[in-house]
Amino acid sequence: MNANLCNEAQELIGNPNVLVNIISARVRQLNTGGARPLIDSPLLGAADLALTELVEGKMDYELTDPIAVEILTARTVVKGKKKAK
Repeated sequence: MNANLCNEAQELIGNPNVLVNIISARVRQLNTGGARPLIDSPLLGAADLALTELVEGKMDYELTDPIAVEILTARTVVKGKKKAK
């Protein structure tokens, strides 16, 4: 997997757990033949292809669990705070 693509995707999504789930679902779709690639790049592996699609805005995701949105929001707030000394 390309580290630059991982970093760019991480900046877009924010939560690494959500990123892993999004990419693994897309890789599964590509590997089983359930979906065609959204970009034309035959030399990329399935994971790099999925990351590239996400970074280039060719695919999107939706959080269907309302609790997941609260968890993401809470982690973003905690991550932005400085620790007290």
